[in-house]
Amino acid sequence: MKICEILKVDKIIPSMKSENKEDAINELIDLFKDDERVRDIDSIKISVQEREKIMSTGVGKGFAIPHAKTNSVNEIIAAFGKLQTPIDFQALDDQPVNLVFLLIGKENLAGPHIKLLSRISRMMNIDEFRENLAKAATAEEIYSLFDEEEKKYFEGA
Repeated sequence: MKICEILKVDKIIPSMKSENKEDAINELIDLFKDDERVRDIDSIKISVQEREKIMSTGVGKGFAIPHAKTNSVNEIIAAFGKLQTPIDFQALDDQPVNLVFLLIGKENLAGPHIKLLSRISRMMNIDEFRENLAKAATAEEIYSLFDEEEKKYFEGA
């Protein structure tokens, strides 16, 4: 499963307004308010916040990947946002976060969920990719960057 199969342009926020971790996560989840793949948006918010309490998903280098598995979705869904002002995400490197990738998996799809988390993490470890994302001004540009980067490193995967 590819990132660009689950991440859609209308689920990308090129300029998030949130000023704290919880608001940033909810701002991305709210993109799914009228999405037919979502059964219970409040349950998704609870699942992601509960996962966040276990350990911050701020993985470092200005990037966070809040995620959870829940039966409140019919399939794996994703959203991405770029914060106007970096926020404290209690990241592993203690640096503020400006790039946030939300991934919500279905309980019985653990394998694809873990593979996607791994793929996203590997891509976000590439300095040039993160820099290009930070410079991108539109959702279309951001989607294009994910698409190009995925093709570069994961063709056939």
